[in-house]
Amino acid sequence: QVHLVESGGGLVQAGGSLRLSCAASGRTLSSRVMGWFRQAPGKKRDFVAAISISGGSTYYSDSVKGRFTISTDNAKNAVYLQMNSLKPDETAVYYCAATLPAYSGSVYYDTLYSYWGQGTQVTVSS
Repeated sequence: QVHLVESGGGLVQAGGSLRLSCAASGRTLSSRVMGWFRQAPGKKRDFVAAISISGGSTYYSDSVKGRFTISTDNAKNAVYLQMNSLKPDETAVYYCAATLPAYSGSVYYDTLYSYWGQGTQVTVSS
């Protein structure tokens, strides 16, 4: 089992920045993919970014590429999402997720992920 806890959300003005953190406990994150997703009210959960813990490959949705950066601190068993130039329509609950070590499938789909945090609210004011 992997327990994930997100933090770092809050209220920010459009154009501002936030850094989300995801602290993992229970099992090592090695050989997994860690992802960030977001869900706005009344909308489906969307992929934001992911990182392969072992290989370091990163993946981003087109809408955040160039503005968001996903990173890890393996010593701390943590994953981060640096979000710059935030837009009002990016207001959502942001979730951290982890796959099983032996995962198979696309990192862009939430069905790949077996463990989820409780989410952290990000509100971007105009």
